[in-house]
Amino acid sequence: MFTKFGTESLKNELLLTARVLIVLLYVIFGWQKLTDYDETFAYFTQEGVPLPSVAVWIAVIMELGVGVALILGFLARPLSLLLALYTLATAIMGHHFWTMSGMERVEAEINFFKNVSIMAGLLLLYLTGPGRYSLDSKIKLS
Repeated sequence: MFTKFGTESLKNELLLTARVLIVLLYVIFGWQKLTDYDETFAYFTQEGVPLPSVAVWIAVIMELGVGVALILGFLARPLSLLLALYTLATAIMGHHFWTMSGMERVEAEINFFKNVSIMAGLLLLYLTGPGRYSLDSKIKLS
């Protein structure tokens, strides 16, 4: 009787909430990258990101574009996998704690494993699908 702890009655509402919460970070920072392009470009250049002008647009598309698509539940399964791979790449390129020491290492390690945790949520979204409150559900993709 209590084996699912009431999850079935709230499944679709929780999937919507989880979708929004897992990608909110991307949408916020993707918007910042778009509206502060020059600052983002300078930061990417300083950090040694390859092809920084291209990388900024990739980041904006992945974070803002894919983020909004996932909030809407559009192509949720393939886009959640794509965003998980992007998140892995940004963890490796941007939070390479294994090359650092001191407080810089601690901060980078925290952010690296934050990315790993976010990837876990994106993989769960791939597994579960976006739920009833999604464009995928409306157009019969999930």
